[in-house]
Amino acid sequence: MPKLGISRGSNLLPLTLIIFTLLIQNGSTAARTTTNSNLHFKEAPQFYNSPSCSALNSSENAVHVAMTLDIAYLRGSMAAILSVLQHSSCPENIIFHFVASSSTETASLNLIIKKSFPYLHYTIYPIQDIAAVAGLISTSIRSALDCPLNYARNYLADLLPQHLQKVVYLDSDLILVDDIAKLAATPLSGDSVLAAPEYCNANFTAYFTPTFWSNPSLSLTFANKNRKPCYFNTGVMVIDLVRWRAGDYTTKIVEWMELQKRMRIYELGSLPPFLLVFAGNIAPVDHSWNQHGLGGDNFHGLCRDLHPGPVSLLHWSGKGKPWARLDANRPCPLDGLWSPYDLLQTHCTLES
Repeated sequence: MPKLGISRGSNLLPLTLIIFTLLIQNGSTAARTTTNSNLHFKEAPQFYNSPSCSALNSSENAVHVAMTLDIAYLRGSMAAILSVLQHSSCPENIIFHFVASSSTETASLNLIIKKSFPYLHYTIYPIQDIAAVAGLISTSIRSALDCPLNYARNYLADLLPQHLQKVVYLDSDLILVDDIAKLAATPLSGDSVLAAPEYCNANFTAYFTPTFWSNPSLSLTFANKNRKPCYFNTGVMVIDLVRWRAGDYTTKIVEWMELQKRMRIYELGSLPPFLLVFAGNIAPVDHSWNQHGLGGDNFHGLCRDLHPGPVSLLHWSGKGKPWARLDANRPCPLDGLWSPYDLLQTHCTLES
């Protein structure tokens, strides 16, 4: 098993380092022909705790990370897992909770994770009634957003062990370049259930239809919030599971989804129900923890630049995914920052 000694320190990735990395990154990427149904991944290096880390003897000193796991996005998930471990000061204290769409798929996914991360602490939780979840989904502006697994974050409090109090939820199309323990330590003050970076300059009204805004009983949803409701991206969240369960927030989200089936009040997948339930009561997280939108918009997936400021997490939300653009030999400049975490074994690697 390969082993790697890591020098621990600040892993924050400033913009200057990103630019330098891009300058030295090999600009040509060979096209790959591996299909999603026949993926082979390399074994990742093993990472060890720094001397200051306490032993993992209970859930209290662990960092719990929840992600979805499926064949379609598996390559992205593997890169995300590697990035979390590589930049953690206490990687042996990280416990992953993977949500899969079925028990049938769980077996094959388990073999893949075991092979690439034989030392990883993890559990895979299949969604038992995936048909019921699918029945609540309304078509959105992009078909990929209509996958039932995209709604798994709605059910984490029910799927994960009841003793679990807090979890960091991460999408599969991102990489971390900073210690996830910093994100996990985000305080959820007052009665906040979620913590996430907010973007109050975004056009909040655009996420809902004229039908929603013209109906006073619906539009007044945001009138009684603690403060101004703002957009936040649900791909990176710190969740207080105790407060979620106590407030029965899964039911509240599902009720909005059921209303959406009767009258179209939003267009964009799983995000609007979260905005309806939580916007205006989100604990703040620095914007460095979700440099989102690197996948472009939901229609064309064009290249985008980083937002100003430091970077702890790069997120390819939007249509364009770095592995797909690299395979097509049409990468965006920032896709070169994702490729070092790619564990996919190419045909040439398998034959060598």
